[in-house]
Amino acid sequence: MILLHPIHLANEKSLFGGISKEEFYKKHQIIHNETFILNKHGKKIFTQTWSPDPTISTTRALVAMIHGYTDESSWFMQLTAVALAQAGFHTVALDLQGHGFSEGHQGHVPDIGPLVEDCREVFNSARLAQPPNLPAFLYGESLGGAIAILTCIDKLGCHHYRDWDGMVICGAMCGVSKKLRPPRPVEMLLPLAAFMAPKWNIIITKPPASKSYKERWKKLLVKRRPNKPKNEKPTAASALELLKVCDYISGNGRRIEVPLLMIHGGDDKICEPESARVVYESASSKDKTLRIFEGMWHQFIGESNDRVEEVFGVILAWIVERVDRLTRQDDEVKV
Repeated sequence: MILLHPIHLANEKSLFGGISKEEFYKKHQIIHNETFILNKHGKKIFTQTWSPDPTISTTRALVAMIHGYTDESSWFMQLTAVALAQAGFHTVALDLQGHGFSEGHQGHVPDIGPLVEDCREVFNSARLAQPPNLPAFLYGESLGGAIAILTCIDKLGCHHYRDWDGMVICGAMCGVSKKLRPPRPVEMLLPLAAFMAPKWNIIITKPPASKSYKERWKKLLVKRRPNKPKNEKPTAASALELLKVCDYISGNGRRIEVPLLMIHGGDDKICEPESARVVYESASSKDKTLRIFEGMWHQFIGESNDRVEEVFGVILAWIVERVDRLTRQDDEVKV
């Protein structure tokens, strides 16, 4: 059996199974690059790419990845990026402001707008550097799924905007679970708390990561990441903004027009599957698929490795089918 996802090489102590990152990429025949850009607000934003070795295979498409809240592009997500690169996709990602190696107050998201702007800037540059007809897809996890949606539906002010050929969102933040939200009286006071003490960490909420990864050894590995936030509980301003984003997305799902694949865990305690179903049903996309995996938690990579293979296999097959279709259409036009 050919394993598609390199998660089977990881263990609770090492993302790369005991070898160095450089050796890991060489083993998988991946070209990896990383750099910082200076966004228009003067903040340093960390970006990186993974590509198939051009001496071995050609690039079939571009995939732009967006991680979730308190996560980063250099941990579990990069294993998915490697898997995509092995499949022939030029993969690009960034650390959102206040996450990973990017500048900003850790985990503080008082305004989603600058994060969406950074994604557009990084991804537009990546697309302009590739052949003009190369298929391009968005991939987002949790908060990254919400940002991917916003990137597609809010196009005003976008320079050199091009529609995406598809969007894959896993555990998308379309609605926050009632079990994770602060008690109603506290939620009613969030606007005041966000104004008076925007960076106050809401101590009565649980860290999202505690309900994201089902496998114990993967929870331990998450704790080992070098950029792990000191406090994973959202700030008052962040909590208020994320709730607003959920309300905005649930009310504007009809504006989603790109081909859409939504992956969601049936036992997701962070973003309940019903919130994804509401957005899916309202989406205007003519090509749309919703897959709810029973028993799965918030992060599919936090499941057993067999389950990771199953879910990633669905994602990869969906992207490959659309890349092949677009390639055939492009060839017909040339003829």
